[in-house]
Amino acid sequence: MPRPFDADDAWLLASGTHSRLWEVLGAHVEGESTTFRVWAPDARSVHVVGDPNDWTSGVDVLEPDPSGVWRGTFAGYGAGVRYKYRIASADGNHVVDKADPVGRRTELPPLTASIVATPTHDWGDQGWMAQRGGRQRHDSPMAIYEVHLGSWRYEPGGYRAMARQLADYCNDMGFTHVELLPVMEHPFYGSWGYQTTGYFAPTARYGSPEDLMAMVDTLHQADVGVILDWVPSHFPTDEHGLGYFDGTHLYEHADERQGFHPDWKSFIFNYDRGEVRSFLLSSAHFWLEEFHADGLRVDAVASMLYLDYSRRAGEWIANPHGGNENLGAIAFLQELNRSVYGAHSDVVMVAEESTAWPGVTNPTDTGGLGFGFKWDMGWMNDTLDYLGTDPLYRAHHHDQLTFRSIYAAAENYIVPLSHDEVVHGKGSLLAKMPGDRWQQFANLRILLGYQWTVPGKKLLFMGDELAATGEWDHEAELAWGVLSDPRHAGIQGWVRALNELYRTVGPLHRVDRDPSGFRWIVGDDSAQSVLAYLRLDDRRQQVLVVLNNTPVPREIYRIGVPVAGEWSLLANSDDAGYGGLGKSPGARVTADEVAAHGFEQSLALELPPLSVIVLRPTAEAQRD
Repeated sequence: MPRPFDADDAWLLASGTHSRLWEVLGAHVEGESTTFRVWAPDARSVHVVGDPNDWTSGVDVLEPDPSGVWRGTFAGYGAGVRYKYRIASADGNHVVDKADPVGRRTELPPLTASIVATPTHDWGDQGWMAQRGGRQRHDSPMAIYEVHLGSWRYEPGGYRAMARQLADYCNDMGFTHVELLPVMEHPFYGSWGYQTTGYFAPTARYGSPEDLMAMVDTLHQADVGVILDWVPSHFPTDEHGLGYFDGTHLYEHADERQGFHPDWKSFIFNYDRGEVRSFLLSSAHFWLEEFHADGLRVDAVASMLYLDYSRRAGEWIANPHGGNENLGAIAFLQELNRSVYGAHSDVVMVAEESTAWPGVTNPTDTGGLGFGFKWDMGWMNDTLDYLGTDPLYRAHHHDQLTFRSIYAAAENYIVPLSHDEVVHGKGSLLAKMPGDRWQQFANLRILLGYQWTVPGKKLLFMGDELAATGEWDHEAELAWGVLSDPRHAGIQGWVRALNELYRTVGPLHRVDRDPSGFRWIVGDDSAQSVLAYLRLDDRRQQVLVVLNNTPVPREIYRIGVPVAGEWSLLANSDDAGYGGLGKSPGARVTADEVAAHGFEQSLALELPPLSVIVLRPTAEAQRD
């Protein structure tokens, strides 16, 4: 039996700390009747209209209480019944039909009604849930496959049918997690889910809420974690949505300088209003609890933090201290992370934050925002710019790869190559690479090898592992047919090998944020565009990574190493199986007693052209 909305709920709602609104607002079936509750404090009247009353007003009328929540119980609204709220403004001049902000299910777009639903699922992922905390620790390997469900691989049957294929593919490729572009309901398919209307309802495009639950369950039982993209930064202006909800700017700021996003033409949440914070806080908890999501990636955090984000002088309002910081948004994000981690210490909260805002992943009690991870957009921009430069000129851009070491320990980072890099005319990753066709593939192998060996968790957008030739098209499935070309299959094989290496070799994942986990050996050879660095862990294990960023092979390149004896080759991007030329420094290389780079011994390596190689001391050498 659903619980009532009581005085405690009203207080929590207004204070901005209610984290379970879906239990008391929305539509709740009680035997032969259904109770409806909706927050609309400035409305003159609220009527439920839907299939049982032929969408007419005056039949199922809600009554308000002092908290601004309207309520009523009516027969005929069983599971599967469509409905909306017909809301009249205080002056009666504005009457509009609104979808339920806390509705659990929606019609298939472009239809927009809410549907009475009480989704349940018989979960079988107890094993995963019991140990997922260990899978998501900062010293654990996390390789995330970012997926847009509608264009990954066409499979009739929606969520359930895609679940098995996606689980099998992640297991085959070695990805530990999937990150789903927003699966919350959204009216415009071309927004990829980032124009959210259903903050408590998964999109009906791929099935029912129960079907999405089954998808998460299937992935969990295959030992694949599920991170959901979530958008608390803005919402669309569609009439059935949250905007001007009760005839007032209820969820959004009334002043366009605060309440309207100039880039996305959407409304911005009013984080200064307690009820709005409770709405968003409850949405976050909802996906983590009801759908067993293992984390949320919070979209567009920078747009929340800065009042002048994407605005010129005169187009924004300063905070009470005269600054450009959005104090309400900062307080909300801190409360969000405190609340989520307080309830679920084993999930991950990830910020897509594109500026140098300090302490995004620091604890809130030290002034941080409290996220678990932050996307390193600086790494992405610098690396793509460097590798997009003709190797002839890379000597002049060497610092684009070395600069990251200055700030790499500032946050808990995820290094991303996301969907944003292959849309809006940016072309595919392969197309960004310079040179002839062989060089393009070789450069792409460098990009991926570098990504997988620098400190930070990994994220790769679907299709990048196939070396897609064109930019992503959300209207079509990935071009899986390219795998008939050995060059494309080689890139896929390289990503598979990198995931295996990353997962099984401790120094590549155990110490990401602490500076002790990374050490330059060769960081200043801009003339030859060679880089060499050590990855180290807290168990005295280490690996050596060497990048040759030109198409010129280096026959004998001497690199000082901290361990004498034999070093074994773990990975070579120029292996013929990955589409390379097959050049190699050899399966094992013995360190000579020749001092170099501050060490008493060194390796004389053959560096293949445009390559990444990874080596580590043999077990015997490590014991010494």
